[in-house]
Amino acid sequence: MDEQPVVVETVGRVGVITLNRPQQMNALNDALMDALGVALLRFDADDSIGAIVITGNAQAFAAGADIAAMAGWSYMDVYRSDFITRNWETIRRVRKPVIAAVAGFALGGGCELALACDILIAADNARFGLPEIKLAMLPGAGGTQRLPRAIGKAKAMDMCLSARMLNAAEAERGGLVSRVVPADALRDESVALAATIAGYSLPALMAIKESVNRAYESSLTEGIGFERRQLHARFASDDAHEGMNAFLDKRKPVFKHR
Repeated sequence: MDEQPVVVETVGRVGVITLNRPQQMNALNDALMDALGVALLRFDADDSIGAIVITGNAQAFAAGADIAAMAGWSYMDVYRSDFITRNWETIRRVRKPVIAAVAGFALGGGCELALACDILIAADNARFGLPEIKLAMLPGAGGTQRLPRAIGKAKAMDMCLSARMLNAAEAERGGLVSRVVPADALRDESVALAATIAGYSLPALMAIKESVNRAYESSLTEGIGFERRQLHARFASDDAHEGMNAFLDKRKPVFKHR
């Protein structure tokens, strides 16, 4: 198991990806990020999968990028290899809902990976931080952009400039985390949530994800227009008519994901 940078499994309509470098606290190197990207895209293309969970182990979701691998790199090394963009950004191409299930440390790149997911569930022992300033670096995998959108400028500046860590309770209060669960229930709770989501119409889930993400990247007027077009498009969906008819018939809908 330790030879694989990620471990992939399915639970019903849920795809589960476990980061698997336990001896390195799941430090994120190129091999792991390449494997994660492959797993994400395979699940995204699999019609039998409706939602995806990314998780680590009890000690760490991911304790950051692999500093040992990076220490000798030059500017031209990272520029020519398209560092971060080449493989860390693969998650942005995933259209299905992605849940981060975080226990232990989510630091640096690990925190940024969790931020890139659609829903973040934290174990009560989770710790979140962006300590790159300690290395005279900065959060460069979306941290300076996604974190202020999640928790506001003041807390984001505090975390980025001072390397302050948030515990699970404060992360939930600040809006970084969707919900906090007991550590021993993290996997079950995360998979159960993913299963609930995956039971809904996949085209509708994808439309909602795209619409919410549009809110971060456009004006309110443009976002409302985009949302309205997505709503109108639902009326061309078999699942939407099935959902409305099932409601009227007082029965459970049977979605065909089209």
